[in-house]
Amino acid sequence: MPKQIVRTKELSYLPHEDYPYSAGTKAPNGMVYTAGLVAWDAKKKLVGLGDVAAQTRQVLKNMKAVLAAAGAKPSDVLKCNVYLSDMRYFPAMNREFKKMFSKDPPARTTVLAVLAEPEMLVEIEAVAYVGEK
Repeated sequence: MPKQIVRTKELSYLPHEDYPYSAGTKAPNGMVYTAGLVAWDAKKKLVGLGDVAAQTRQVLKNMKAVLAAAGAKPSDVLKCNVYLSDMRYFPAMNREFKKMFSKDPPARTTVLAVLAEPEMLVEIEAVAYVGEK
């Protein structure tokens, strides 16, 4: 069985028409990979202009939707990569991240990055495991 492309009604616009990617993929071995997710809402609007906490909440909401579409939940996440446009945003992002992953959080890397659009403050990708089917 080849990889499965993960699609979700909540994020029906993904992949964004200008960017060639899938919101997520699921491997036959039960591994789930999300794309680097940003704070676009269901109307393709960027949530929380200038507010990294609001953007992080939207990113994590988007992540939950992609994970759920693949049969996973936040507790299945093994690793996250977080990309911040400014490291001064780390404390606010970290507070929001901790709300979703308060118990047994995944491994995480956080780096400074130039994101795809200047209004984007945070991007997060996840790797989860749901078991072989």
